[in-house]
Amino acid sequence: MKKFITATLLAAVAMPAAALPTAAYAQSTRELRRDRQDIREEQRELRQAQRRGNPHEVREQRRDVREAHQEYREDLRDRNRNWGDNDWRTNRDRNRGVYSRGNWRAPFRYNRFTAGARIGAPYFGSRYIIADPWRYHLPRAGRYQSWVRHYNDVLLIDTRRGVVIRVLPGFYW
Repeated sequence: MKKFITATLLAAVAMPAAALPTAAYAQSTRELRRDRQDIREEQRELRQAQRRGNPHEVREQRRDVREAHQEYREDLRDRNRNWGDNDWRTNRDRNRGVYSRGNWRAPFRYNRFTAGARIGAPYFGSRYIIADPWRYHLPRAGRYQSWVRHYNDVLLIDTRRGVVIRVLPGFYW
């Protein structure tokens, strides 16, 4: 009976922590969807005001559309900035052995990439793709995206266009 109670308590404590990043990601996705819906509604109201021809009302609706776009951009920026950073950093600090992959070299020299940079296919070949990003508590890569190791950095790559979406410098020890 003691073992059963202990196991139940451990499961209750461990489960919310593991589900938290996914829940936060889902909540931010819902917020973004709601923001896009608000933008569409504000644009519809702007078109109606333009048809009516009242300049004061058109100015107000344009301001509302701008504010809706600004709120969407802020939520998107917050989601991209905060999602996953604390999760993998905390995990790395606690499990140094998983993130210490020794001296790693590629047949090309090191480049410090930034988001938006276009890179060649050899940089994100199958040899460099991280096959198990969940092991490192990295956010799930989207469609046509892959997490790739580049020396001690990790890059999220759009594999169709060869564009760097996100850079995590100094990921490995």
